[in-house]
Amino acid sequence: MAQRTVVQLIDDLTGEESQDVTNVKFSFGGSDYEIDLNDENYAEFQKVMAPYMEKGRRIKKARGATGGRTKTAVRNADTAKIREWAKEQGYDVSERGRVPASIREAYAKAH
Repeated sequence: MAQRTVVQLIDDLTGEESQDVTNVKFSFGGSDYEIDLNDENYAEFQKVMAPYMEKGRRIKKARGATGGRTKTAVRNADTAKIREWAKEQGYDVSERGRVPASIREAYAKAH
């Protein structure tokens, strides 16, 4: 029997589906955050944060550390491949929504 996996990219701020979503990682008050934003909301985030980033000091990350902006313009077919691979490897991955970064990283290392 054939199966079809449908992946929706969702803006976390509005809850609306979007064709292109940017994954934004940021820290505040000693806590790290991650949010997926459509192009309009990402532009607004940049606008609000710009004065603080201009006056702030960049922190050098340890070698191999991750963070910052990553474009999730990974198309549905790529996400479907990642989900399929993750299931084959025994990962617990949902049928919809965001694929955890740890699974994406594991997939990238394996390929």
